[in-house]
Amino acid sequence: MVKQTLIFKRTAMLFALTTMCILGAQAQKILIKGNVADGTGEPLIGATVKVKGDATSGVISDMDGNFQISVPSEKSTIEITYIGMESQSMKVGKKRQFKVVMTDDNALGEVVVVGYGQQKKASVVGSISQTDAKTLNRHAGVSSLGQALTGNLPGVVTFSSTGMPGEEDPKIVIRTQTSINGENSPLVLVDGVERAMNTVDLSSVESISVLKDASATAVYGVKGGNGVILITTKRGKEGKAAVHVKANATMKVVSKLPEKYDSYDTFRLLNRVVERELNISKESGWGSYKPMDVIDKYRNPANADEWDRYPNVDWQKELFNNTAMSYNASVDVSGGTKLVKYFAAFDFAHEGDLFKDFTSNRGYNSGFGYNRINMRANLDFNLTKTTQFSTNLFGSNGVRHFPWGQGSDANAYWASVYHAAPDAMRPIYSDGTYGFYGPRKADCPNSVMSLSRSGNENKTNTQITTDFILTQKLDFVTKGLKFTAKLSFDNTMVEQSRGISDKYMDPATKWINPDTGEVKWEQGEDYHESTAWTVSGGKVNTGATYRRLYYLAQLDWNRKFGNHEVGAMGVFNRNQYATGSEFKRYREDWVFRATYNYAMRYMLELNGCYNGSEKFGPDYRFKFFPSASLGWTITEEPFMKNIKKYVDMFKVRASWGRIGDDSTGGRFLYTDQYAYGGTTLLGGEATYDSPYTIYYLSQIGNPSVHWETSEKRNLGFDFGFLGGLFTGSFDLFKDKRTEVLLTKDNRAIPSYYGMDAAVANLGSVDAHGYELSLKFNKSWNRNLRTWANFNMTHATNEIKFADDAKLKPNYLRKAGYAIGQNHSYIDHGYISNWDDLYATPEQISHNSEKYTGDYIISDFNGDGKINADDKAPYQYTSIPANTFSTTIGAEWKGLSVTVQFYGVTDVTREVNYPTFERETHIAFKEGSYYTPVTPTGELSLPRWTTVADDSNAGTRYYYDGSYLRLKNAEIAYTFKGAWVKKMRLNTLRVYLNGDNLLLWTNMPDDRENNFSGNSANGAYPTVRRFNLGFDLTF
Repeated sequence: MVKQTLIFKRTAMLFALTTMCILGAQAQKILIKGNVADGTGEPLIGATVKVKGDATSGVISDMDGNFQISVPSEKSTIEITYIGMESQSMKVGKKRQFKVVMTDDNALGEVVVVGYGQQKKASVVGSISQTDAKTLNRHAGVSSLGQALTGNLPGVVTFSSTGMPGEEDPKIVIRTQTSINGENSPLVLVDGVERAMNTVDLSSVESISVLKDASATAVYGVKGGNGVILITTKRGKEGKAAVHVKANATMKVVSKLPEKYDSYDTFRLLNRVVERELNISKESGWGSYKPMDVIDKYRNPANADEWDRYPNVDWQKELFNNTAMSYNASVDVSGGTKLVKYFAAFDFAHEGDLFKDFTSNRGYNSGFGYNRINMRANLDFNLTKTTQFSTNLFGSNGVRHFPWGQGSDANAYWASVYHAAPDAMRPIYSDGTYGFYGPRKADCPNSVMSLSRSGNENKTNTQITTDFILTQKLDFVTKGLKFTAKLSFDNTMVEQSRGISDKYMDPATKWINPDTGEVKWEQGEDYHESTAWTVSGGKVNTGATYRRLYYLAQLDWNRKFGNHEVGAMGVFNRNQYATGSEFKRYREDWVFRATYNYAMRYMLELNGCYNGSEKFGPDYRFKFFPSASLGWTITEEPFMKNIKKYVDMFKVRASWGRIGDDSTGGRFLYTDQYAYGGTTLLGGEATYDSPYTIYYLSQIGNPSVHWETSEKRNLGFDFGFLGGLFTGSFDLFKDKRTEVLLTKDNRAIPSYYGMDAAVANLGSVDAHGYELSLKFNKSWNRNLRTWANFNMTHATNEIKFADDAKLKPNYLRKAGYAIGQNHSYIDHGYISNWDDLYATPEQISHNSEKYTGDYIISDFNGDGKINADDKAPYQYTSIPANTFSTTIGAEWKGLSVTVQFYGVTDVTREVNYPTFERETHIAFKEGSYYTPVTPTGELSLPRWTTVADDSNAGTRYYYDGSYLRLKNAEIAYTFKGAWVKKMRLNTLRVYLNGDNLLLWTNMPDDRENNFSGNSANGAYPTVRRFNLGFDLTF
């Protein structure tokens, strides 16, 4: 018994010891370390290292590219992945220290997003430009994604017009405009669905592709006729969760406004004008002449009374702060396993107001501002090895703050900068009373008073978008086959009129006559102002409510047979969308694409789109638009083998295609349309309205109206030399748009027609140009890299036919000139003596008030008189023909420096700010003035009491719109070291950058276009931005 007990104890102890050994062996994993770098020796931060077969074991390389990871045994294999690099696998074996050198992955790092998919850059034969998140992040201080595109993509022409918070989005044109009266803006797709760009935050963008020629855009059919911008947002990747936090504060300052003379210099100029006009109007202007001792009081008042009586107001300083602040903060988390990948982001943006706060103790703050909150969640679920379900959820809530009722036309609040004289009145007199311009209030507005009593309104734009995508691999049918289904719902709701209405309750205002010192009260001295403003809870703008249903079914097939790669795609998609209470609009596309690639040497691509539009009748509703492209990578030929060490890559590509367009005009153009409302006259001795409301013909239909067609040709060259030291591309393009849809405003019809003319396919436009992109990239050692990018675009267009009136002279027709060609009276020299005066043609108005020093205006048609028929084509259009951008950068260890210059030429802009307009003391600094005594002057003297003919200005207010600006500059430092690791951070980057920093131009202000406010009323000032921020991941 004792022996059995002893045997049992020994057996138990042996079992326990064996178990402990086994458990100890299992628990004792092997710790390995390593470093990840690229081909130049530069450490790769954020490379994923994991044990093969164990998705939960991943680690990320640190600031120096170092990593350490525990593996189960020496038989384990580690996998190293990095975006844009070839993945690597290494067996552990006896090694405990690894040096990993990653190489560029031409199958991944050079992927280009194209219509309905992706392609390897080496096989792309269309004209496509792409930029990435790293480039866009250099513009972190700007308020919209459109601003960040400026200068970064060849062929993308942007022009801004206002700095109003929430409204700073530039207009975008791809290459040039080709539709006479249609929409020339490109199609914008966010994750494959047509959506607005202005709600997308920079921090969520993975890449942006711009499709320009027919080969690239044909798959989008009619909507792609003006080019396509594809915005791809970020998605999760397999590995540990990574948290990315980014925040910046931006200081804004007014960029450039038209300069005005102060009161002192204005009156000195006025005296010159009065002296000149004495020979025309005798004594009528003499009462405006001021002695120098009075003029001096405006600049040097002796006391408070003279300060009130002789104002010398700088309206820009009175209205605007020296600076305004904007803020942006975002946080996102991404990661995943083999089963699910996720990317979730939150972004907040605030745009501050340049206007000063004029509260007037009214109980509210007026002015302008913008706040936006974005939330995004992109999820990918691997339901099986062959089935993936994805969903994209996005919500945006943007609130614009502005004076009551002035969301779109608020020029009254900056009008004083442009149309108030410095001596007109004090904005607020020394006793606290607001000023007004006694002679005529409307001629010199007091924007300070207007803004202080403007009330406030909040306009809220809420956008919710949802995408559901199912992807099913069908390799069991045939290898390489894949099916994708997509369903998207978009809803946008707009609430307006929430805030305080403070209209029609003006305060007491006065004006002090500078000649007599008399005080003039607008309402009377006993006036008591009211504070009975009203509060509004807001209402939904049903006319702006937008909803879209989009669904898609897509088949893709891609196979490789030796050196032969073939691919095919077929897509059906349908859009249903409506705004406000209108009937739903429908668009339907059937798309196909076929590709062939032999050894990355010869490429062929065929595209087609079968489009339908509700605008055309049954016989013309659907049409097929094809495109074809070829590519030849010459450096893959055997005969190029000996020079490949100098010429890395040289590819020739050519494309042709037709694309339709139906963006012009309203709906149902093919049929007559009726509207309800109005009455008809009944006859008799006295005509009177019928008591019955009638239906009336509101639009004449055209049964033959059909698709506008754009035929695009593109010849391109891609090249690289000296091991990637120099790369670039060059494209020649030509567009021929025919059967252009012309609306009523562009039809030549007799005045007795009685109705607006029907829309008809009558126009024709040609466009052509070229693009050049050059890149330089040099890594001097593992610590130092320098690089430079240059791109330029030249694009012009010409109207070939535009239904001009038959008897119009050629120079007054649209045909033969660019879309939007400027016309002006042409001046050539000055009337320098009496002989010139009597030799000039007769002006149709105020001819007797011509005088020496005026411009000589060309009698362009030679009929002996100056009238509207003498307005001739002048200079260029408002869209530049040439754009160019240069970006230079250097990186040394953790320090990086980047500067970007952007410029345009061959563009004309009207800036119409007349000096002494409506006999007010407003004088702009335009240049020197011509007189017979000073013949080197640049301008004729303005008028005061005399009135010149409209033609007298000549080309005075048409400016060369060319400019060069320091668009962006950034200095950044990525911190490394033990203290960063101790803070449990993977990366920490601090940056200081600026946007629109310096400007060289002949324009009087910094607006690039007049689309947000006409040439006379100006706009909310454009701004320069100085931005400080940090970017970290952990």
